[in-house]
Amino acid sequence: MALPVPHETAITVALDVMGGDHGVDVVVPAALDCLDRHAGHLTLILVGDEPRIRDALAKAGRSDDPALIVRHASQAVTMDESPSQALRLKKDSSMRVAINCVKAGEADACVSAGNTGALMATARYVLKTLPGIDRPAIITTIPSVGGYTRMLDLGANVDCSAEHLFQFAVMGSVLAEALDGMERPRVGLLNIGEEEIKGNDQVKQAARILAASDLNYQGYVEGDDVFRGVVDVVVCDGFVGNVALKSSEGVASIIAHYMREEFHRNVFTRLAGLIALPVLRRLRRRTDPRRYNGASLLGLRGIVVKSHGGADRLAFANAIDTAFLEAREGVPAMIDQRLDTMFSERRDQ
Repeated sequence: MALPVPHETAITVALDVMGGDHGVDVVVPAALDCLDRHAGHLTLILVGDEPRIRDALAKAGRSDDPALIVRHASQAVTMDESPSQALRLKKDSSMRVAINCVKAGEADACVSAGNTGALMATARYVLKTLPGIDRPAIITTIPSVGGYTRMLDLGANVDCSAEHLFQFAVMGSVLAEALDGMERPRVGLLNIGEEEIKGNDQVKQAARILAASDLNYQGYVEGDDVFRGVVDVVVCDGFVGNVALKSSEGVASIIAHYMREEFHRNVFTRLAGLIALPVLRRLRRRTDPRRYNGASLLGLRGIVVKSHGGADRLAFANAIDTAFLEAREGVPAMIDQRLDTMFSERRDQ
């Protein structure tokens, strides 16, 4: 299949309407929000149970919207289904059909809130990986001082070699260049310390490869550096990345819980809470995980974005926006070009 290249015309995104915890009730309203936001520049293929989708569109008064295409799929992948079972037995699932749309060139990208393992397995089987990429990686954005940091891998690859970490760094750097407009994104390798003697053999070897590349490699970073904004892209294996991500979500949740408890402790703290309400609302907005929803499966020959399974309307719309931006910039083609250049330089050394 031809790699998606930068677009100047309308982008088409296929949506797995049946995936996630809420399915039609969230995906259709989120789709309509995105169409309104990108009017004239976006077409959406809604894949799933056709009668339910058309009923939702009718209730919203959008049955005849020319930017909406409904594609029926007779199956759906459940959140607890094994990747192998989904791959073998769910060939007409909304997830598989949405990915097939990308494969066939009918869509420039697809978005699903479904089972992560099944999505990765199906996307890799259908779309294949880019030349020079051994394993796709999951990347997302994490709020940090001064904006946000992009981090990968977040769970697709538990055991990684140094070469895999190097490939992740290249892909993350290209994504930051494409979506954030950065000329030379700062790349850091997540480790248990900043000293060269620390870390396992894979991390140490990856550091040597990165230092010899033309990436803007900054060296090792520790867990707290992810949120301090000292680098733009943080690279790690999927085991470490997933633990770090879930830990940060837990910390944010407990801080919010403690703040609610303290502001409701007595009449004086309630009064203080009312005075601080504008600040608290701005803080909540800046750290709202829904604003960062949409994890990309980098390294594939097409664009696939994973939404959180429990995403609401706002969160899923942000995942669609991520797919739209990646398709507009032609991220897979950019990664392919960068890899080809870097591997040629390494062969010539």
